[in-house]
Amino acid sequence: MKIPFYKYQGAGNDFIVLDERTQTYSLSEQQIAFLCQRRLGIGADGLMILRNKAGVDFEMIYYNADGREGSLCGNGGRCLTRFAYDLGIRPPVYSFWAVDGMHEAFLNSQTQWIHLKMNPVAQIENYQGDWILNTGSPHYVQAVEEVDGMHVVKAGRAIRNSARFTQQGINVNFVQQTASALRIRTYERGVEDETLSCGTGVTAAALVFAPKQLGKHRMQVATRGGELEVEFTRIGDHHFEHIWLCGPAEQVFEGTITLND
Repeated sequence: MKIPFYKYQGAGNDFIVLDERTQTYSLSEQQIAFLCQRRLGIGADGLMILRNKAGVDFEMIYYNADGREGSLCGNGGRCLTRFAYDLGIRPPVYSFWAVDGMHEAFLNSQTQWIHLKMNPVAQIENYQGDWILNTGSPHYVQAVEEVDGMHVVKAGRAIRNSARFTQQGINVNFVQQTASALRIRTYERGVEDETLSCGTGVTAAALVFAPKQLGKHRMQVATRGGELEVEFTRIGDHHFEHIWLCGPAEQVFEGTITLND
């Protein structure tokens, strides 16, 4: 079976993208995991499928690098929006369906950044001095003094596999607050490794470290793969709406791969 594919990245978070508007490939969990392997397959943090869906511009199906269908991927949603744009699907504002429901997105013509609207967040749990929240995917946020020198895989894996989280898993974010921006490194479940960027993790960090004043805010977040911004309106202590994840998304290459049936 020959499969045409595209490779996209958003702030270093990279994805294999398939166009299933006219053909369905029905890949197994093992085949998806193989495609995402960096030495034996194409290599990616995940695989996404763009499908037609009535009432919206497209549907987003997302699989983690382990081959299992995942929760929302923020950078993935931005990359799939860019993919739709490159395919010639070009409404002023996109509407698409993802695993956590409806989303909107648009291309900023000046910056060429993709802005993705996230669902509201109304709960942040304080947990042993750290924070837990869901921004489309579950996230654990820990404040650190200096993020660059951390052994993120070791520390993240220990939290992700601790008694509370071992069954469902959780993404683990280590965040350093500076005068001008947040600096973040993330251990992602499903990849079971550090990724260069995580959109839902960046969003989670921005909300945890948001200014206490109610109203509109914009926070800059530096990842190992690039800069992102999160815009939002603070409604209450743990209540945020009108959340937009903003950043670059671009095609890296395209090709065809042959898979055994």
